Amino acid sequence: MERTLLVIKPDGVRRGLVGEVISRIERKGIKIRALKMLLMTRQQAEEFYSVHRGKPFFEELVAFASSGPVVAMVLEGDSVISVVRTLIGPTDGRKAPPGTIRGDFSLSILENIVHASDSPEAFEKEVRVLFSPHEIL
Repeated sequence: MERTLLVIKPDGVRRGLVGEVISRIERKGIKIRALKMLLMTRQQAEEFYSVHRGKPFFEELVAFASSGPVVAMVLEGDSVISVVRTLIGPTDGRKAPPGTIRGDFSLSILENIVHASDSPEAFEKEVRVLFSPHEIL
């Protein structure tokens, strides 16, 4: 079984989409192994998005990620990384197809409701920023 991280970003929490996102995950048959709401510190956001350090949008991304509460989940299932990436849709909500989380709820690249790890390596790095090992079942 594979694991991935899914984060409902501040815009998704603010808009009341937490239940909708969780419902879609559960209806797909994906297991939730850890779940929590937190306010990412600036330091956590910088570490979480460190792959984008030096890019023009890094500062805006860090500020947005730490601007309000997020809901973080460790998910588990067969090929769960690719399944979740398909479920959420492309990063740019304006180009995401209807039926995906971003396609149904986002009109932006920055405020695109959710983040999901795109590889096993990204999951390992990102999960350590938001969860301690004893928090994951």
